[in-house]
Amino acid sequence: MLEIFTYLFIQKALISGIAISIACSMLGLFLVVKRYALFGDAISHIALSGVSIGIFLNVYPLWTSIITSTIASLGIIRLRKSTKLHGDTIISILLLSGVAFAVMLISISNGFTSDLFSYLFGNILLISNEDFITALIASSIIIASILILKDRLYYIAINLEQAKLSGIKVDLIEYIFMILASVIAIVAIRLVGILLVSSIIVLPNAASLMLGKGFKFTMLASIIISVTSVVIGIISSYYLDIAPSSMIVIIGLVILLGIVIKNSYISKKGFILNR
Repeated sequence: MLEIFTYLFIQKALISGIAISIACSMLGLFLVVKRYALFGDAISHIALSGVSIGIFLNVYPLWTSIITSTIASLGIIRLRKSTKLHGDTIISILLLSGVAFAVMLISISNGFTSDLFSYLFGNILLISNEDFITALIASSIIIASILILKDRLYYIAINLEQAKLSGIKVDLIEYIFMILASVIAIVAIRLVGILLVSSIIVLPNAASLMLGKGFKFTMLASIIISVTSVVIGIISSYYLDIAPSSMIVIIGLVILLGIVIKNSYISKKGFILNR
């Protein structure tokens, strides 16, 4: 069974998958706390437009995706500050805009191509050297940035007004955060595909938040859950001959369900004892 780890494509998949999952879980925690859980979906659908542009212009799709998604993420902040629309409403608008623009480009390009299909559903086992290096660099930058900014990000997420009064440069940090979020969402496309990007951001954090511990514990638990989902998902997908993106998400769902059942059992047991 250990022979699987001797294959170069498995090694690249595991290394890049672990790096992406750590970055997604750390950054995703702040998105969930800020109630921006749908951000990954919106950015991934904007990324679909970016991928379509890249394929249409015959340039590296990941770069065009990062450019379009970064512009969109900055647009979210701008619209939120200049209008009375809530963040989730703005995200939904961007999501729909991304899909509409992508469909238009796809139709102009005479339909789906194999490249576009791989971005839609993802396949970390087939990650190219270029994507592998991009994933490692982007994930490292994001992890380092979150470690540096985590206290200020937490303060902003919990109490925005108090953060402003305390002298934190809220606008600058929010812009940096949204750029980082858009970049990791794009990089995660190679792991789980455009259609499932939100899952790698939301599921580990939803599960860790249900454990009901402190912030540091929640972040650590989210990382462990995310990495576990990715590693087990990649290995099991190889042996079962199933798409790795679906297995990664299914493992995450199983972990979440296990925590729900555990919490339900503890609550029920406590209720019986109290009676």
